[in-house]
Amino acid sequence: MSAHASPLFEPVVLGSLSLPSRLVMAPMTRNFSPNGVPTEQVVEYYRRRAAAGVGLIISEGTTVGHCAANGYPNVPRFHGEDALAGWKKVVDAVHAAGGKFAPQLWHVGNVRRLGTEPDGTVPGYGPMDKRKEDKLLVHGMTRDDIQDVVNAFAQAARDAKAIGCDAVELHGAHGYLIDQFFWEGSNQRDDEYGGSLDNRGRFAVEIIRAVRAAVGPDFPIIFRFSQWKQQDYSARLVETPELLEQFLTPLAEAGVDIFHCSQRRYWEPEFEGSQLNLAGWTRKITGKPCITVGSVGLDSEFLEYMVKTDKVAKTEANIDDLLQRLEGGEFDLVAVGRALIVDPDWPAKLRAGRFDEVLPYSREALKELA
Repeated sequence: MSAHASPLFEPVVLGSLSLPSRLVMAPMTRNFSPNGVPTEQVVEYYRRRAAAGVGLIISEGTTVGHCAANGYPNVPRFHGEDALAGWKKVVDAVHAAGGKFAPQLWHVGNVRRLGTEPDGTVPGYGPMDKRKEDKLLVHGMTRDDIQDVVNAFAQAARDAKAIGCDAVELHGAHGYLIDQFFWEGSNQRDDEYGGSLDNRGRFAVEIIRAVRAAVGPDFPIIFRFSQWKQQDYSARLVETPELLEQFLTPLAEAGVDIFHCSQRRYWEPEFEGSQLNLAGWTRKITGKPCITVGSVGLDSEFLEYMVKTDKVAKTEANIDDLLQRLEGGEFDLVAVGRALIVDPDWPAKLRAGRFDEVLPYSREALKELA
């Protein structure tokens, strides 16, 4: 690879957030936190990535303090003294390694299934009821339920600031609760939270405003969103730049400082007639700093292995293209996912030009927390 990676390792100041590099660790669920509490192994997992040169560590999804927030075994929570004490160790370790840290605050919504920990009797919560043979699978949220979840996000953000985190990220992507309110298919409410695009965004706006009130005017709020969702990779929330502006503007005005724009392949143009990706369009529309993410790879071996496992196309996915876009101001930060799961030293190897030492991605890597 001929490109010099130095732009990725330049310090950057985005509002009140000062980062030692433009590399971000993308949030990735790992299922290594029994009873929702990060272990010493989790502490070391994040510390190693910061020590290798990641400027901002965004944690795996951490559930807020609501009865139906969790959807998977052994995922961490961001509430309760034991879990917060575990996250305080992570924050301190990342800081000692020279990085910054933000937890991703998460509610899975209607993805939750009966039998899921911590209380298997609690169904999923979502915009609408879902029943099967008279069994309630998803509880359609009342206004009181909505306020409870808004309060849970605000409290988690308040706790994040209290234990020394540098920012928080709100998970508004990939078919989880906030995203479920965005979509017409999953949100057919007939009150102020359903119907128009503005109404379907109201839940997110209320969460952002509550989080802003909880953390004050200067604490960075990151908002992750996507066009696609895990239930449908080809889905598109909005089809035009005009609709994207209508979608994003209320979120920006509510208090988002940085948008985390999730694509499956960062190099793909978001709309016809422009080469800008989703982060590029979001930055152009809102004027806010943006994180790009989506199959950021290093060499052909790495990408070809991803094709075999995750069906991610190889087209133009190289570091030269990424650097050109970064230097051109299309986006401000670059989030890396699978490459950092398999190889904690990926940034250091990239910086030193040790491309032949990069470990290829493998699904086997998901079985360990290295």
